[in-house]
Amino acid sequence: MNGRNRKLRLNLKSGFILPLALTVPALTMAGEVTLTGEGSVRYEPDSARLQFTASAEHELPQKATERVAALMAQWREGITEYQDQLNDYSDASVNLYTRTLPTSERKEQPRKQAVASQTVSFSISDLTLLNPLLQQAQAVGLDYHLGPHQFFHSDETGMEQEALARAIADAQARCRFVASQLDQSCGDVVTININGGHRPVPMMMAEAKSMSDTVSSVGEREIRASVSATFELD
Repeated sequence: MNGRNRKLRLNLKSGFILPLALTVPALTMAGEVTLTGEGSVRYEPDSARLQFTASAEHELPQKATERVAALMAQWREGITEYQDQLNDYSDASVNLYTRTLPTSERKEQPRKQAVASQTVSFSISDLTLLNPLLQQAQAVGLDYHLGPHQFFHSDETGMEQEALARAIADAQARCRFVASQLDQSCGDVVTININGGHRPVPMMMAEAKSMSDTVSSVGEREIRASVSATFELD
């Protein structure tokens, strides 16, 4: 009787071992896949940060300062109709320094020259104002430099988020494709890393070849995003 019970217990144990042995390989078959996703958004800037400088030289510092003040008075009068649309406008500070003029002869005494300058800075959220402001600066004689870094979009944060969303969607699409080739399905995200930043890349320069030119085209920008993600394969 004891021998029969012992045999029964052994058979029961072996009955549990077999199904367990069959289920363990199914757990180890599940894997992971790591891949990248990329996304980008193209747009045209709708805003700009501008800076102009009025400068004058004279032997007397007071005269140099007066000449700069006269230039600034002309500038302010010329932009009266646009003043309300200039954001963060500033033209308060005046710089004054003295430079030594080069001499033509060795024995000639070096002459000093006073240099006064005043800088105007502001931003605009309407690029139709750009050319009228440039023309006014040219008429007055203000110095300026116009480069691609001065143009931006008022919703660049939204553009960055859209590029990132496209990168994530691209990674998910790649995961689904890889899984389908292996007769599996793309599962949950294990890890995800955002690669680099989202700095806008100019597609072309703003077209202004000389101080007398107006800007005919600002050009496109592109924000790129990239992610590296690990997915479960089910």
